[in-house]
Amino acid sequence: MNYSYPIDETWNKQEIIDVVNFFSLIEKAYEQSVKRDDLMLAYTRFKQIVPSKSEEKQLCGKFEKDSGYSCYRTVQYAKDLESGETVQMKKNR
Repeated sequence: MNYSYPIDETWNKQEIIDVVNFFSLIEKAYEQSVKRDDLMLAYTRFKQIVPSKSEEKQLCGKFEKDSGYSCYRTVQYAKDLESGETVQMKKNR
């Protein structure tokens, strides 16, 4: 991993931990697999911290540019799965 997670310096310590957790689950969905419920819970928390759609697009866009992993495609794919299933992404999905 030769990139860093995008964070906002105005976030408190717990918010940074929660956002980093979300990005790490996105990363893990591409490199291994993650439980759909864990990813959706992390996304819900991410949206509490980043409620603005434009800020979400900006942060996730930077993350995708740096890592090649799409938050949007991963979350959309996870939304289509049933509770208890796993999310396993491919770079071209």
